[in-house]
Amino acid sequence: MSFRTRLMIIFLGAVLVPMILLSFLIRMEMTQRLTDQYEQRADALVSVIETDIEQESASLASSLSALKETILDDNRFRRAAVDRDEDARRYLLDYAGTAMRMTSLSMLQIQDAEGRIISSGHFRNEFDRLEPELPRLLSKAPSSVALVEVRTPDKGMIVLARTDRFSIGGNAFSITGGIEIERRFLARLERESSLSVTLIHPSDLKLSPDNMIIREIPVPLIDRDHKKLVNSGFRVKHDLAGLNVLRDSIDRWFLIVLAVAALAAVVMVGYLSSQLSRPLTNLAKKTSRLDLDTLDVEFETGRRDEIGSLSRLLAAMTDRLRAGALRIRDAERRATLGEMARQVNHDIRNGLTPIRNVIRHLSQLSREDPQALPGVFAEREETLDSSMEYLDDLASNYARLYPHLDKKRCDVSEIASAIVTDLHGTRPAGLTGELCEGAFVQADPVALRRILENLVRNAIDSIGQDQGTVTVATKHVSDGEGRTWIRVTVTDNGQGMSEEQKAKIFDDFYTTKADGTGLGLSIVRRLVMDLDGRIDVQSVEGEGTSMIIHLPAYAGETEAGE
Repeated sequence: MSFRTRLMIIFLGAVLVPMILLSFLIRMEMTQRLTDQYEQRADALVSVIETDIEQESASLASSLSALKETILDDNRFRRAAVDRDEDARRYLLDYAGTAMRMTSLSMLQIQDAEGRIISSGHFRNEFDRLEPELPRLLSKAPSSVALVEVRTPDKGMIVLARTDRFSIGGNAFSITGGIEIERRFLARLERESSLSVTLIHPSDLKLSPDNMIIREIPVPLIDRDHKKLVNSGFRVKHDLAGLNVLRDSIDRWFLIVLAVAALAAVVMVGYLSSQLSRPLTNLAKKTSRLDLDTLDVEFETGRRDEIGSLSRLLAAMTDRLRAGALRIRDAERRATLGEMARQVNHDIRNGLTPIRNVIRHLSQLSREDPQALPGVFAEREETLDSSMEYLDDLASNYARLYPHLDKKRCDVSEIASAIVTDLHGTRPAGLTGELCEGAFVQADPVALRRILENLVRNAIDSIGQDQGTVTVATKHVSDGEGRTWIRVTVTDNGQGMSEEQKAKIFDDFYTTKADGTGLGLSIVRRLVMDLDGRIDVQSVEGEGTSMIIHLPAYAGETEAGE
């Protein structure tokens, strides 16, 4: 993720997250306050409706009380109800209906002490039917008011009813009247369009209050089938459509403001990030061109901010790198000259050793057996010539400061045999060769001689003054990919090496000899790699060491198999 992208994410988070949180809290607080106001308003309207119902109950009580007074003054009703006058019977049957119409009631019935209906205004055929539970249950209802299910000739209806009692000639009677709960009645209770008032049936379930406020006005219902009072009443619903519209409007404006803020934040962040990332990108491009060979990059700037400070810091660092590079090059030149001097010293000493051995041998013969001197000289003359030629080749190579490899067809066994012969005077009993024929490689003869001579001398030094052995062996080997190699093995049974010593033997200047330079094996490894070969070491401390070299076989010859 780029710096500009991270910066944009941080800025957008810093701008949008507080805005979203603030908007959410404002919306939640506003919704809560408006909902509370709606609920308070709904409670107030419910109180008004409860007052209206109480007024209807009071009006009903007043109507029943007036009707009771009228009955008490009606002698004809007395004769029909108390004296059982057959001539007044029809008057009694029609009395409740006439009185109901005069008082604008929807239900009216008169019962005697036994509960027998002696006059019914809403359903004339109910005459003489026993229904003692109705006045009894009405008297038990709170405020003596209840909802009652009644029958009419056409339909059933529910009325808001109450009862009253009176006595004529020692006979008790009850009068029950009611107002039908129908659409017009409920409409009078609904003071505005957002309100709706319905009856609660005992089997009704409350509606979810998600989109409206619901209040209930309890009025018991007389279940005439089970002859008991059950919970019922009026359900007042206050629609929250206005609140929902307001909430949707708030959400819409919130989204608009959020989109505008996000767009403004993106534009602002894009501008700021470009102002920050562009100079940083330029500094990165300049810095990417820096290396020890390219230190001419300029970081000068006139800016006074943090980027200017960074540019000046990079400029100062570049100046230090230039100075350091000069010191490093000077140190490398001195180190190269020193290493070259050590290599020259090491290689010349290796070349002089056979000559020194021959001269010592000849000097010894001149003292002990002068007559054998010409024969031995003729025998060792080839050693002197090869050593002189080797030193001459070294001089030619080092004249070019770095040894140049003159690769050509060479016989590794032949060079190894010459080294064994030259060094035979050093340990005549312990140095042997197991050389195969036709061990041809594409290599520089001088480099091969330096490699083998270093390895053989190290092996001889490893066995010291003990009667150990050093074996130089060559062999044709093949790998799994069909390539043929010449394997050269120099093995001794000397001191061997530890694992720590094996890990360091190819490092420059690492040596375990008191008078060693530590360059022999590092030179060997470099020359082997220059000849496209590889070198391995196998050693067990106290048992001996084997140095194994694999060189690619000369491709122009037919190599013998193993």
